[in-house]
Amino acid sequence: MRRLLIVLVLLAASACTAGGLQPDPPVDAEGPELTIAFGGDVNFHNQTQRLLDDDPATAFGDAAPELANADVAIVNLETAITGRGTAAQKRFLFRTDTRAVAAVKAAGVDAVSLANNHTLDYGQRGLTDTLAITKRLGLPTFGAGLNSTQAFAPWRTTIRGIRIAVIGVNQVEELATEWAAGPRRPGLAIAIDHRQAVDAVRRARRTSDLVIVVPHWGSEFDRCPTPQQRALSADLSAAGADLILGAHAHVLQGMGYLGRTYVAYNLGNLLFGGELPVPETWRGGVLRLTLRARTVVSRTFVPTEMDAETRRPRALSAPERDQERARLNNLRTCAALTPTPAE
Repeated sequence: MRRLLIVLVLLAASACTAGGLQPDPPVDAEGPELTIAFGGDVNFHNQTQRLLDDDPATAFGDAAPELANADVAIVNLETAITGRGTAAQKRFLFRTDTRAVAAVKAAGVDAVSLANNHTLDYGQRGLTDTLAITKRLGLPTFGAGLNSTQAFAPWRTTIRGIRIAVIGVNQVEELATEWAAGPRRPGLAIAIDHRQAVDAVRRARRTSDLVIVVPHWGSEFDRCPTPQQRALSADLSAAGADLILGAHAHVLQGMGYLGRTYVAYNLGNLLFGGELPVPETWRGGVLRLTLRARTVVSRTFVPTEMDAETRRPRALSAPERDQERARLNNLRTCAALTPTPAE
């Protein structure tokens, strides 16, 4: 029996080191430290809308401290904030009220991406309401605007002298033509054609120390990035993006380095109401990246799972965390990413 136990322990250890839970190697760099947190998909619909009735300040549950303790925290806000507008001709429609802004800010989120396939669920009226409400209530947004210049403009902030630019783009083809911002048309920063997104990154690179891109992309429920995702990430990296932090798939996708750019293809659902058709859609988490200069020197993914009744994010147990991180490590292979940056 004792021999059997020893064999089982050795097999478990082997599994953890061979394609399982492996700590990322350390990376050296100089300069002041900065921590960026990204939390994936967020909306307030059905169950998650009821969290606002309960108490907006507690909506993000156990995810809130992981966001609030970062220097900069970002999520993808996948909803319009409006009581007006005309519903788009599509299956899933999301909108909420101003309490959503209170919930997001209470969780420590500093800015939200609006470059997604739900911001215009209630048309340009819904978008302009969303832009006006978030501005009035002090929640910075990026990835959408009253025209294409605004939509592709980065949100900027400076932390300990480090100039940060965050750009949001949408690569989801659903209604992309109709929802694209134009010279005089409110809409989204659309990246089906890469040129405007690449130009936005190049412009930001000239006046920023750290450039982050938040794309909305990929195929829903697919654990591996599509060729379109990989092509866009390559172009964004070549243009000067330091971090690429993605959303839309509603499941986790691989994370790692593309050259010297750190890419997280999809962070899954952090706080999401509506249909969750596969078990993995109940899980997401907060990715915390610590940087010196433009280099990610440490990476921590804090997995969470939404409560079955309330959808409020809860922390996983230690064995569950290890299992989820091991699964995420294995997803790096089909994403063609590496655990360390290129020299």
